[in-house]
Order: sequence, then structure tokens, then C-alpha cells
Amino acid sequence: MTGRVLFHVQYLLGIGHLQRSLRIAEALIERGLSVTLVQGGPLVPELGRARGVDVVQLPPIRARDATFALVDELGNPVDDDLRGARRNRILAAFAESRPDAVVIEGYPFARRAFRFELDPLIAAARAAGSRVVCSVRDLPTVRDDPARHRDIVARVLAEFDAVLVHGDPRLIPFDVPFPPATQIADRFVYTGYVGDPAQPDPGLAPSGEVLVSVGGGAAGQALLATALEARRQGCLADRPWRVLAGATLTDAALAVIRREAPSGVVVERFRSDFPALLRRCHVSVSQAGYNTVLDIIAARARAVLVPFSAERETEQLVRAEHLARLGAAELVRESELAPASLAAAIERAAAGDAVPLVVDMGGAARSAAEIARLIGK
Repeated sequence: MTGRVLFHVQYLLGIGHLQRSLRIAEALIERGLSVTLVQGGPLVPELGRARGVDVVQLPPIRARDATFALVDELGNPVDDDLRGARRNRILAAFAESRPDAVVIEGYPFARRAFRFELDPLIAAARAAGSRVVCSVRDLPTVRDDPARHRDIVARVLAEFDAVLVHGDPRLIPFDVPFPPATQIADRFVYTGYVGDPAQPDPGLAPSGEVLVSVGGGAAGQALLATALEARRQGCLADRPWRVLAGATLTDAALAVIRREAPSGVVVERFRSDFPALLRRCHVSVSQAGYNTVLDIIAARARAVLVPFSAERETEQLVRAEHLARLGAAELVRESELAPASLAAAIERAAAGDAVPLVVDMGGAARSAAEIARLIGK
């Protein structure tokens, strides 16, 4: 009999959590398992490209802005009616799919605001004898609070069969974001990073560009504006520049950026050949999200990282600091972001050599293998 997996994922600003979950889901499909992916963020094109994955779209919740205040698709605060509708839809999806394993992205290390739907899902899984698995990135943002740490450890030991950490301890050990990691050692599996599968490169991507990108998130507009101003002031003006403004930018805002961009700067939303652009660029300028950094490492690109670090967010900053210490990137902290500081970092990166890093990027296949092992498939 084919094994069945139900995967829960919720993204709030950027779509990196969703992209990583989809890669693992597709790796499960390749192993012959069936996958139902329950998705709680706004609908995005990536969901239509999920090969063989049964997608259940919940009534969407997103972050209004970098404060992470939760709102519905119309921008209204989340209320009990919306919570109840989502909880009922999740439990119906569980009853319909009858999964052998439930995989929950982030929780209990993150996404605690979604306990209203995740705790009932976990209870249903435990009652039905389904395995419960946490799928978590290398650097979840966990409050530095001993009581919070004790609660996470207790929940993992009581309710989860495995914690799949999508990272490589040679780059960043999990006890960096979560010091009590040794207390859950019997549940703990490093899968390696969940990288983008290598795509054929027809050799058509332009070369020698300054490539500015803000991924799929809504938090990179300050970086975009600062990079364009640095270019206006003469930073690497002899080089072609390409700006990838992100899928969430409104059409009106994109039109303004295109209209005001200096000569020699191409502005686009995104490029499906982003990895090829990275391999051929002169310098990459970006935030330090999980997927973007993996693409930079794989491309061995010279890089400038401007990590998102609003409110209590530390993930991108810690990742960027690690790469900067290894000499693999120039770091500009968000608090120091200005045209002059960004231009100086770009010019330093351009004058140096890329530092190759050896990082395990087989996380999708290894995650799928571990889930299959847990359910005996």
C-alpha cells in the first residue's frame, strides 16, 4: 500500500517556507508516497507547479508587515471565525487523507501563533497512530527564554517522532538557535539543506551583471531603493545591473521602480533562471533568506548580504554573520544600510574572489527517506 503524508506549512512574508516544503513533498512523491500539502498563506503560482502534490488551500493568513501582526487576505485582523474555519478544514483534510505521517513545518520552534489549528491536528494524528514530524530550517527564530525552551523540549519529547533539521552542522549547528538541542537528540536528524534541484543551463543567461534580488518576500523594498540609489551615485556604473523586485510587489510599485531606474538597469519581478544568473553575475546583492543563500553558495557567487532583521527576527542576520566570518560574503546590517555603505560592500565583493563552501544540499531526498523510514515504506 502507498504511504500517505499530510504536510502543513504556513508562510507569512516570504515564500521560502513554502518552497522548501514543496521540494520535500515532491521528493516524497518520487519515492512513491502520496502527499497532501495543507497551505495557510496566500495563494502563489508555485502551488500550481507542485508535481503530483494534492494542495489544500486554507483561508489565507499573512503578516501585515515586518511586525508579523496576523491578518486575513483583506488585511483584517484574524478572528475566531477564521481560526475555526481553518481548524475545521485541516481536520477534514486529515480525515480524508488518513495519513501515515503528519509533517508540520516549523512548529513547535516557530509558528506558535497557529497553535489553535496545529494542536488539534497533532492530537488527531496521535489518536490515529500517525507519526508526527517537525520540519524546521537551520535557524528558526526562537525567543531566548529558558521557559520557552523547556516547553519546546517537552512538546517534542511528548508529541513528535522526529525533528528534521534542514541544515548542515558544518555550517551552522542547531544549538546556535536552540541551545537545548542535545535534550532532543533521540528525535533529531540533520537532513542537509533543502536546495533547489540543479536545472539544465542552456547558457543563455547574461553575464557580468550586478544582480540585486529580494526573493519572494515583502520586506526587501529598503534594499531595492538603496541599491538603486547606490547605482545612481556611480557604484559599478560600468557594469549592467539587474534588479529582481519580487513576486509580491504591486504592479504600480514595479512600474514606478522601472520608470525611475537609472539607464543600464533592468528591472524585473523574478527570473526562473535565477541560479544561472547567479553563476554568471559579477556580484549578487540580496537578503539572507534560506533559499537565496543556498543558491548563492551553489553558484559560488561573490555576494553582499543585507539580512532582514526587523522586530525579533534573527535568522537572516545569524546566517549572514556566519557566511561573513567564513569570507563567503560581505555583510551590511539593516541598521547600517545606506547608499554609501552598500556601495562600499559591493565594491569590496567585486574586488575579491568567491570563497567556495562545502555544504550538504541533499535535504529534500534525505527528508523524504527519513519520513518513509518512520512509516515503514
